[in-house]
Amino acid sequence: MACSTVRYGPGVTKEIGQDLEAMGAKRVLIMTDKTLAQMSPVGVVVNSLTIYNVNFSVFDDVRIEPTDVSGRGICYGHMQGGHLYASDPEADFLDYVNPPIGKGKPVTAKLSPLIAVPTTAGTGSETTGVAIFDYEPLKAKTGIANRALRPTLGIIDPLHTLLMPERVAAYSGEPSAAPGIPKAQTPISDVWSIHALGVLAKYFKRSVYNADDVEARSKMHLASTFAGVGFGNAGVHLCHGMSYPIAGNVRNFLPSDYECDHPIIPHGLSVVMTAPAVFQFTASMCPERHIEAAKVLGKDVTNVKREDAGPVLADVLREFMHDMKVDNGLEALGYTTDDIPALVKGTLPQHRVTKLAPREQSEEDLAALLRIQ
Repeated sequence: MACSTVRYGPGVTKEIGQDLEAMGAKRVLIMTDKTLAQMSPVGVVVNSLTIYNVNFSVFDDVRIEPTDVSGRGICYGHMQGGHLYASDPEADFLDYVNPPIGKGKPVTAKLSPLIAVPTTAGTGSETTGVAIFDYEPLKAKTGIANRALRPTLGIIDPLHTLLMPERVAAYSGEPSAAPGIPKAQTPISDVWSIHALGVLAKYFKRSVYNADDVEARSKMHLASTFAGVGFGNAGVHLCHGMSYPIAGNVRNFLPSDYECDHPIIPHGLSVVMTAPAVFQFTASMCPERHIEAAKVLGKDVTNVKREDAGPVLADVLREFMHDMKVDNGLEALGYTTDDIPALVKGTLPQHRVTKLAPREQSEEDLAALLRIQ
């Protein structure tokens, strides 16, 4: 099993200065956005580095859901991508990008230590080696995936998640569901993914609607890490592949609770929108695993037949979306049926994830999945 080293606990961020001192760090770059730069998570890091006499600079111009023009990914993607290309300044941007969009060259440069401090409960990026960004020529997200990009250390401090507004908690938590549902599997990844689903079933709703529920927010923060370990070893598939053009073609969607000056479709929202249709589509290839996922998410599956696995799991996911106040269907994001060809076009080259789906898909299949609500 490949995974970053992680440390968990309330207030554990205070130890980051000691960690960097032990690594022999001489110069440290803190990467964040302008909103977080004014909040306590960054303040705790700055204070710790100051106490341990670690020299640092702060870059607070990370753009939410950035593009290949403005930056590479969220804060982690910014760090991972910038880290990689700074280590190989002669590289063309597409050299390391996943094929067939890029060349997919192996990472051979020696990278410096990287510490990830997540402030939301969602993508599990602190354990994975994937940097995602919007690639404007394709009007879709894509990424760079390599174990060399995994953070040296992930610091999981649940106190940071108490700052999340409701919609941020909802949209960031949704990616924890899809990785736990049938995909390429290994005995080890299953342990982490299924446990993450169980935590989500119990604590997700509480964590979204009760910002001061320390237990629920802490459990979801850790579930995000568990999901990251799971899909970091087994991968994700169609929900993510289809989410990339859904996010990349955004025109005017401005989610509430997100402090940004440009339209975005948050990652978790773009992933969950197709989840009911996708898992109904893949259920015929491994119905037992789809039934198991529905059971872990709280459904009584005592009398569920194998042929009903897809509809049952799809309904469970729709119930979760309803509970999280997520409208079902791409129309809620500003799309119409006229946009489906562009969304299919942006999905087709996402081989890094779509090839992991348990069922092959044609252009017609993808178009049909995008139409289902």
